[in-house]
Parts: sequence; structure tokens; C-alpha cells
Amino acid sequence: MTKTSGSKIKPLFDFVLIKPLTAESKTASGILLPDSAKEKPQVGEVMAVGPGAHSPEGKLMPMIVKVGQKVMYKKWGGNEVKVSMEEWMLVEQKDIMAIVE
Repeated sequence: MTKTSGSKIKPLFDFVLIKPLTAESKTASGILLPDSAKEKPQVGEVMAVGPGAHSPEGKLMPMIVKVGQKVMYKKWGGNEVKVSMEEWMLVEQKDIMAIVE
């Protein structure tokens, strides 16, 4: 996991910085879950986006996702980064499966 002291992370290329939603700490029946049993979140809020990737012809392909949107991303995609004592995800746009409305 990469650590950063501040929250000023500017993703490059087509990378997206996502703050995952909090994992459930209780089951529907009220059983408390230890951290090791919590499901890894796959939905989060977009905090920053890169400028986009370049096509093989050199044209800049704009980003589809925008800051503030909630997105669903692949369970094992991306890299965890620590921002201001919180674990966020840095993922490529291609690893984002949907925008949650």
C-alpha cells in the first residue's frame, strides 16, 4: 500500500482516485463482523481523475467518470493508497464497471 501525507493526489493518464464506501460491520441479523471477515467494498466516490489516456493515434481520450460520482469497480482492480489515514483506491478507468445513480 502506498502512503501519502496529504490528500493532494492528482492521478495521471486514465487513473481514478476512489474513496471506497465503508464496509458493513454488521450482518443483516445483527452479528458484528471482525475486520478480517468484512467484504471488500466495490463501490466508492470519485475523488480525482486523470486527464485521460492517449489512443494509438496520439489523440487524448477524455475521461468518462467525473469527480463526485459514485462508481462500482472491479473487486481486485487497482492499488490501495493511504490518504489522511484512510484507505482509498487508485484504479484505471477500464476497471470501473458502472456509475451508480
